[in-house]
Amino acid sequence: MELKVLRYSDSKGSTLGLLFIDGLFACYTLEDEYKAVKEYGKTRIAAGRYPIRLRCFGGHHWKYLKRFGAAFHKGMLQVMNVPLFSDILIHIGNDADDTAGCLLLGNVANNNQIKNGFIGSSTAAYLRVYPSIRDALLKGESVYITYIDEI
Repeated sequence: MELKVLRYSDSKGSTLGLLFIDGLFACYTLEDEYKAVKEYGKTRIAAGRYPIRLRCFGGHHWKYLKRFGAAFHKGMLQVMNVPLFSDILIHIGNDADDTAGCLLLGNVANNNQIKNGFIGSSTAAYLRVYPSIRDALLKGESVYITYIDEI
């Protein structure tokens, strides 16, 4: 399975993108802003291709397990092998305060050139997108995500 994040709008504080799964549009994304020098919790990861794995430990995992149940939640989607970063997850959130380099999913997005970046209906987007990625990983399929800077 191939995921692509097409980053299309960068502003002070956030980056908006489009997530495609196997070439089909899935949802909007939000990440931290670009910074030439990494600043913990305030910098998006570098463009590139990275594997995704299920992560079955940590605060987000336990929170999602409790919230969504064991039948749905099988682990957090973790982006692996990112230079200078660790613990990069794909999860629910609405603005840059909810991400520390992680990728947030949403069904709607505002124009971050007018107002600080915001994506809405994040839980709905996550509940729609997560199962296909989870199921591919559980079947032993390779899942990769490619971040592309179009800005």
